[in-house]
Amino acid sequence: MRFLTPPAFHAAQHGPDYDPRNEGSLATMHAEKPEQPWQTIIWDDPVNLMSYVSFVFQRHFGFTRDHAEELMLRVHHDGHAVVAEGGREAMEMHVEAMHDYGLLATLRQAGE
Repeated sequence: MRFLTPPAFHAAQHGPDYDPRNEGSLATMHAEKPEQPWQTIIWDDPVNLMSYVSFVFQRHFGFTRDHAEELMLRVHHDGHAVVAEGGREAMEMHVEAMHDYGLLATLRQAGE
C-alpha cells in the first residue's frame, strides 16, 4: 500500500498548481466567488399614485423626470422594477427609505 505525503496528496487531489497556503484565504475565496451586486426592487401596489412614485424616484435617487417615469411605468406594467444596484448596505438604505416613503421595496442579490 502506498501512502501519499501531504504535498503529494494535495497535488493528486487538486492538481499540480495547488498551494495549501492559499486554502481558505480571502483572496482565494473572492477569486472563486465574486460577490454579485445587490438590487433595490420597487413593487406595484394599489395605494400609491403613479405621479407620487415618479416623484419619489426623482427626489430620492435624483433621476430625471423621464427616467423616473420610465421606471414608474415599468413598476406599473410589469409589477416591479429594479431601481438601484450596488453594495448591500447601500441597497438596504434605499429599501428603508422607500418604506419611509410608503412604497413596497425589497432587496435581492443580482442574478437571483
